[in-house]
Amino acid sequence: MDFVEGVGESSSPPRTFGGFSNYDVRNDVYTRLVETGHDQAVSNPDFRELLEAHFNRLPPSYGLDVNVDRAEDVLLHQSLLSLARDPEKRPVIHVRFLENISAQTDGEEQEIASSHSSPGPSNDATNGGAVSSHKRTRDHATDFEPCSKLEGLNLDVRKNSKDIEERFLSDNLSQRQEHLNFPIHEVIFSTLDKPKLLSQLSALLSDIGLNIREAHVFSTTDGYSLDVFVVDGWPVEETDGLYEAMEKAVARSEGSWSRSSNSLSAVEKPLAAEAKCGYWEIDKRLLKIGERIASGSCGDLYHGVYIGQDVAVKVMRSDQLNDALEDEFAQEVTILKQVHHKNVVRFIGACTKSPNLCIVTEYMPGGSLYDYLHKNHNVLELSPLLKFAIDVCKGMEYLHRNNIIHRDLKTANLLMDTDNVVKVADFGVARFLNQEGVMTAETGTYRWMAPEVINHQPYDQKADVFSFSIVLWELVTAKVPYDTMTPLQAALGVRQGLRPELPKHGHPKLLYLMQRCWEADPSNRPSFQEITVELENLLQQVENDSQANGA
Repeated sequence: MDFVEGVGESSSPPRTFGGFSNYDVRNDVYTRLVETGHDQAVSNPDFRELLEAHFNRLPPSYGLDVNVDRAEDVLLHQSLLSLARDPEKRPVIHVRFLENISAQTDGEEQEIASSHSSPGPSNDATNGGAVSSHKRTRDHATDFEPCSKLEGLNLDVRKNSKDIEERFLSDNLSQRQEHLNFPIHEVIFSTLDKPKLLSQLSALLSDIGLNIREAHVFSTTDGYSLDVFVVDGWPVEETDGLYEAMEKAVARSEGSWSRSSNSLSAVEKPLAAEAKCGYWEIDKRLLKIGERIASGSCGDLYHGVYIGQDVAVKVMRSDQLNDALEDEFAQEVTILKQVHHKNVVRFIGACTKSPNLCIVTEYMPGGSLYDYLHKNHNVLELSPLLKFAIDVCKGMEYLHRNNIIHRDLKTANLLMDTDNVVKVADFGVARFLNQEGVMTAETGTYRWMAPEVINHQPYDQKADVFSFSIVLWELVTAKVPYDTMTPLQAALGVRQGLRPELPKHGHPKLLYLMQRCWEADPSNRPSFQEITVELENLLQQVENDSQANGA
């Protein structure tokens, strides 16, 4: 979607709001998995981004439950949630033995010293596997920290927890007193989230004769559940029999699960339809569209709400639709579905049924870099300037590594979150690089466009590097490039060798990098990987100098 020249897709003006503030464990989880040589952490170049995407799907309280010493459990949860996207595998169930708790001779349960903050490690998790309703495993973990007593049951995460039946809180102490050892098991469910799901799960566990000692329940931003129960009542350590009992209990209540929509509520039905059509498909009945925050020739951008979260909604105008625009829309959705990086705007879903076409992404309350620089007249100090530039480079390096050309990189398409983290946005003209390198000419915005694109010559990902040079110039000068020219005049000048005037106050290394990035010959331009290294080294130098001067 082409928005007004120089503006492009952006979000509403910056605003602040209260949020959940807590220690963010994700960096420690990543470091732990790398240090222990986990296969995924070592072999998958996108591992960090996929881990970020997993945490972003879940509420901040999930991070509080994660134990870094058992970081592999995060991968287990990620795998279970992934399996839950398949309607045929829902509900996904994972069962494992945790520990035997000894009883006192007087029949009372032995005092438990420490609380359970996260499920124990899984051999499945370390292999990237998980157990669905079509696969079972025996998984023993000997280093599980004993869980908290039932009185510490944490059930306030989901709003409808008040619907939990009273038997959920039953301790059945008399039954426990019959045994000297109480095997403790962990049961994890993942399925489509819905009202009273927690009550349904607790009833299922109770039907099997299990006592819930602890529960950790979470809802994802895209409508799925991750529910971890620590239970006793199964008399033996082995998990095969318990898993079979789970399957039978689910089968007895088959009609109430997401595999059948006969008894689904008005909210659950569109979620089930979403899963059937593809989990990115959004039913507009679940989407609330608010104020318009940007306009373009063929669509508008709105601030909206989807399943309780702020979102940006890009709505295509039905009266402007034609085959070419529908193909462009489909291409954008295809690309967005495949990108997951902390410096790329997160895709939430899309309505792909013409004529009601729209794309839903995370809402970026910080607005665009264009507005930040030019409407708010912010002149950046060198350190924050470099941090912005590094964010852009990391997002673009990820896209290029995945064979994607953005083709419209400019400050209007670089959005900021509440922490001033910059993310690449608007993939309306982005494309996968084909082997022949044949791409559409004059795609993008003239003031940021590479000369080979203007000249209708073959081009590749280095065209994005040229556009980045103009973005870097904007960050240094806080000016609009070629502001005394019309867009067309600027384009004609660029094809003849015109470049923005180098700022006199810029850091020499930054100016040198800028010049290399806007070289006429694309092969002489550095890659985003090289640019990132140079900018990070310069930032380190600047921060070291600042500390030395401060000392």
